[in-house]
Amino acid sequence: MPILTLQSVCKSYGALRVTDQISLSVEAGETLGVLGPNGAGKTTLFNLISGDVKADAGHIAYKGKDITTLPAHMRCRLGIGRSYQVPQPFSNMTVFENLVTAACFGAGQSEHQAWETAVEVLEQAGLLTVANRQAGSLTLLNRKRLELARALATRPEVLLLDEIAGGLTEHEARELVDELLKIKARGVTMIWIEHVVHALLSVADRLFVINFGQELAEGDPDSVMSNPDVKRVYMGMEV
Repeated sequence: MPILTLQSVCKSYGALRVTDQISLSVEAGETLGVLGPNGAGKTTLFNLISGDVKADAGHIAYKGKDITTLPAHMRCRLGIGRSYQVPQPFSNMTVFENLVTAACFGAGQSEHQAWETAVEVLEQAGLLTVANRQAGSLTLLNRKRLELARALATRPEVLLLDEIAGGLTEHEARELVDELLKIKARGVTMIWIEHVVHALLSVADRLFVINFGQELAEGDPDSVMSNPDVKRVYMGMEV
């Protein structure tokens, strides 16, 4: 049984259909890469999975349980964690306090458990040296690391990553890929929206491409990236 399933999910804002009959399933431990041009509906797809917005139609199931109407905090407690394209830390709190907060309220841990989780995630994310710094003072790379770390502190089984490599240098992107490969090796299921395609291809097992809120292509990375429609719509290449 897939760990996450979407069936004919739709979302509109007024007359604009942002997500149109999207059906998708993700296996446990899989890394699914999501591609599409700006405005294709990728972040709305994440918002629907995480519960940040409510679907107008269709169904979403997690581990076989219908979560279509479940609020975001309950989905997080079940094991669906996410990062945001623009990091959203508590800027006036330290890095450590941000992680404790994520573990307490996202994972429902006790204060003692949350402290242990925060230390563990600090080590994993390479943030120990800035643990006591205010989150608002971090460099872009460390803000990205903190955004990932906050999601990990919720103890997700499904991790949604929204353009986490955006704005990073080539070297920084490689460091991020190394970290994501370690997360993948621990068995965490990942769904990753990304425009830095070479980074995405280093981790993804399968690709899902959307355009104007609809599925354009889906399959293994080689076949999707060679698809003429994907080349034309996503990469601006006439085939």
